[in-house]
Amino acid sequence: MANENNAIVKVTLVKSISGRLKNQQATVAALGLHKIGQSKEFKDSQTLQGMLTKVAHLVKVEKQ
Repeated sequence: MANENNAIVKVTLVKSISGRLKNQQATVAALGLHKIGQSKEFKDSQTLQGMLTKVAHLVKVEKQ
């Protein structure tokens, strides 16, 4: 999926980060997600995929 003609990925926070590991909280914050239901769009990259792997249980990812 990475670098597929500069694909756009929509990331939505679906679970709370409260009580999660500090590195998971920091990753969600680095993605710019603060409230449940908040979404952001990113250009797909290997860096983004690594971040999403860390917090896959907290976010929903959609290709666009």
